[in-house]
Amino acid sequence: MYTRMAGAGEVWSGLGDRLVGPVRMVWAKHDRDGDGWLPLWRHMEDSAAVAGLLWDRWLPRSVRCLVGEALPDGEADGRRLVVWLAAVHDIGKATPAFACQVEPLADRMRDAGLAMRSLRQAGADRRLAPHGLAGQVLLSEWLEDQHGWTGRQSGQFAVVVGGHHGVPPDHYQLKDLYDHPELLRTPGESEGLWRRVQGELLEACAEEFEVRERLGAWRSVKLPQSVQVLLSALVIVADWIASNPDLFPYFPDGASCSGAERVAAAWAGLRLPEPWRPQEPQGGMGELFAARFDLPEGAKPRPVQEEAVRLARSMPAPGLMVIEAPMGEGKTEAALAVTEVFAARSGAGGVFFALPTMATGNAMFDRLLEWLDRLPAEDGTRLSVLLAHSKAALNETFAGLLRAGRQTIAAVDVDGELEGGRFVGAGRGAPAELVAHQWLRGRKKAMLSSFVAGTIDQLLFAGLKSRHLALRHLAVAGKVVVIDEAHAYDAYMNVYLDRVLAWLGEYRVPVVVLSATLPAGRRRELAEAYAGRGEASEFAALEEAAGYPLLTAVTRGQTPVVCEPEASGRGGAVRLERLDESDLGVLADRLEAELRDGGCALVVHNTVARVVETAGVLRKRFGDTAVTVAHARFLDLDRAVKDRDLLARFGPDDKRTGERPGRHIVVASQVVEQSLDVDFDLLVSDLCPVDLLLQRMGRLHRHERDRPQRLRAARCLVTGADWSAEAPRPVRGSVSVYGEYALLRSAAALLPHLDKGGRPVRLPEDISPLVQAAYGPDPLGPAAWAGAMAVAREKHEVRRLEQGRKAETFRIGEVARPGRPLLGWLAAGVGDADDTPAGQAQVRDGREAVEVLVVQRREDGVLTTVPWLERDLGGLELPQDAVPTSRAARAVAASGLRLPVQLCVPGVVDEVIGELERFCVPAWQSKDSPWLAGQLILVLDSDCQTRLSGFRLTYSQADGLEVTGA
Repeated sequence: MYTRMAGAGEVWSGLGDRLVGPVRMVWAKHDRDGDGWLPLWRHMEDSAAVAGLLWDRWLPRSVRCLVGEALPDGEADGRRLVVWLAAVHDIGKATPAFACQVEPLADRMRDAGLAMRSLRQAGADRRLAPHGLAGQVLLSEWLEDQHGWTGRQSGQFAVVVGGHHGVPPDHYQLKDLYDHPELLRTPGESEGLWRRVQGELLEACAEEFEVRERLGAWRSVKLPQSVQVLLSALVIVADWIASNPDLFPYFPDGASCSGAERVAAAWAGLRLPEPWRPQEPQGGMGELFAARFDLPEGAKPRPVQEEAVRLARSMPAPGLMVIEAPMGEGKTEAALAVTEVFAARSGAGGVFFALPTMATGNAMFDRLLEWLDRLPAEDGTRLSVLLAHSKAALNETFAGLLRAGRQTIAAVDVDGELEGGRFVGAGRGAPAELVAHQWLRGRKKAMLSSFVAGTIDQLLFAGLKSRHLALRHLAVAGKVVVIDEAHAYDAYMNVYLDRVLAWLGEYRVPVVVLSATLPAGRRRELAEAYAGRGEASEFAALEEAAGYPLLTAVTRGQTPVVCEPEASGRGGAVRLERLDESDLGVLADRLEAELRDGGCALVVHNTVARVVETAGVLRKRFGDTAVTVAHARFLDLDRAVKDRDLLARFGPDDKRTGERPGRHIVVASQVVEQSLDVDFDLLVSDLCPVDLLLQRMGRLHRHERDRPQRLRAARCLVTGADWSAEAPRPVRGSVSVYGEYALLRSAAALLPHLDKGGRPVRLPEDISPLVQAAYGPDPLGPAAWAGAMAVAREKHEVRRLEQGRKAETFRIGEVARPGRPLLGWLAAGVGDADDTPAGQAQVRDGREAVEVLVVQRREDGVLTTVPWLERDLGGLELPQDAVPTSRAARAVAASGLRLPVQLCVPGVVDEVIGELERFCVPAWQSKDSPWLAGQLILVLDSDCQTRLSGFRLTYSQADGLEVTGA
């Protein structure tokens, strides 16, 4: 017996009517602070109803199709299966090992004849029977004993039940439980009753949710592992929603309404945004780009943008597209246009834009929202959005959405009534809007939002053996994934990225990869990872393609396609020159000569120490106001101010809010490579990998403007190496960051342009040839460099092997053949993973960074926020006997800083953390202080200095954090 909600599919309310006797006494949940409880049959019914609503109203079409394709009756079977598995997911609670935990509820079951030991008597053996694992065993036994399934056939379905708490069990856990049958049914007189109760629940679910007649057809199904993962995730989500007592209250209060009323009220109170339902854009390219993007009047799409959309429309099915084009060519707009086509054709319900840094993530979030505002939408549409990185709550745009998304989760007694099958009243949907939905928050659920901009870590976590990994897979399986700045990821990260791409290909997730250019070998690796290795000759063409710009498209099972759009005509030439840096006075002299008639120069160094040292020398020569420092070792709020200031003074004319200086020097680290649209007249750069040097050149003569006569030709002075040696000797800091081999290969590729009389680097024509030469397999450089190159290469190969082995430790396996259960999928994993420094260290090859929140102690001993913060956040007092005000605590949280590498090396980092932990304000550790609880606090004195593990730390607004001594 069941009732219907119009437009919602079937919502069952009759499971309890099928059950009588002791089975109704089996409990699922209880109120720790009261006498409320929830019978197992009711939680089963709630979970099934939620699963049906998730399938009908929340799950993207692409995911429904993928599940349905694995089953004989397609999506109809898919819905039945999801609902049934959600219903039976807690069958393991109908065991003495679980039921004995709450004595009053256990006594009620004992009174009904279900004997069991007390919790104390059960002892440590109970840990061998967590209810998920017990449920997997019970469901498998029922399918095998009652319906003739084999163990392999039942395992691929039952593992969904076993893994609904985040980690599928392994073979050893199953064996241990089979060796202790008393944990499933108390031996003796009541053993038969336990077996009967378990069977009654499973039989009732099979009847109520209409799967009994399908079990025969499903027995021959070989479920792909990708489908097992998605089913596991859907059951987890349904369980979490159905377990929320605000939505599904416990008995006795929760017993006062029918199942249909209970579910309708819960769903109305939840107000979960539905997925995006895109329509393929019609009309010409000019019309599409004008409608979606803020193009200047009369502007037309660039050739690479037009060709990317045409290619997307011509592919047999959405797949992987790699867009390689110069900086400033509109790759982001091309990606979003392709995304709209891919999403409409595949049924994707959202987009994830993965970027290399938090700064690029913040910038993309605003662009993503602007694009969403321009998309056609039906009235009343609500789309969930997310900024995904550890500092997202400090982003003003996202923080505003969070505040607007606050809601009170309604329960059964919602004001309103069922009208036409849909619940109206207090839970009615809002007009079309973008929301940061309250339920879709937290480390494990947030990525389930439809539209996400975040750091690449969030995507790489999908390849990491971590708890609740199925939720991350569900989060990406229903989206189009865009991977920006693909050249920025090192070999360690690429080990994870390639495995994630393999799973995305299995899910048939459309993927767009963006890069200024990729080494040909890496282009092939990306395509093979996504599509699966086919004939070698098919993918060999990807390494032979030499055009630029370049589009690569591959669909699983199809031959890759390569297109070479015309260049837009934008570009120019950059003349390179060595700058021997015997001392920093040489650089100062050169800049003084170059800027004698005015102009703005950018000096990019590979380490913060070199940035600060150079800035000090240049200030003595040019004055404090003529030199600006930019690097990653500033407080979060200070860095945001720095970025805004750079854009205001050196950004494009239509975005600038300040006056462009007549003469100025910005000394920066790699932070200027990707996230800032700034323009300079002269570039000085440390030797670095050639693709990154080309990125830095993208900040040179970026926009049309009048320039001093001497600086009208674009020039880049390459420093940071001893050019007089037999082979260039890069400075030690650069070697630590990039490795000597990459630097020598870069120098060798650039030799024709660095030699006296050499020709300028033509942009964009020379971008691809330079990158392919530097990263290719052929020998490179003069014969005199051969010895140094060979030594460097050997170190490089050893390092790559180490990175690969290290990454393999916690990387999930390849997609196994269909029908193989997910048993042991996450064995020997890392536990939970998140976007903290510790979490990032799992998918990035680096030491775990130590992050601190910086405050200041005044001479009178009072703690305050640092005094210079803008928006009147500076100098706010921080009481040590109470929780600071929300405003002050947020200001402290926005004063985060990652300590430099010399404080994070083994042998030092433990001492550093130990010293920081000694300063702990107990009042700040309460649940009322979410911004400060559990954080490491670095206290500066009134001169903005302190000592830590023998080092002297000094902070200034001008130079950020400096570390001296040991």
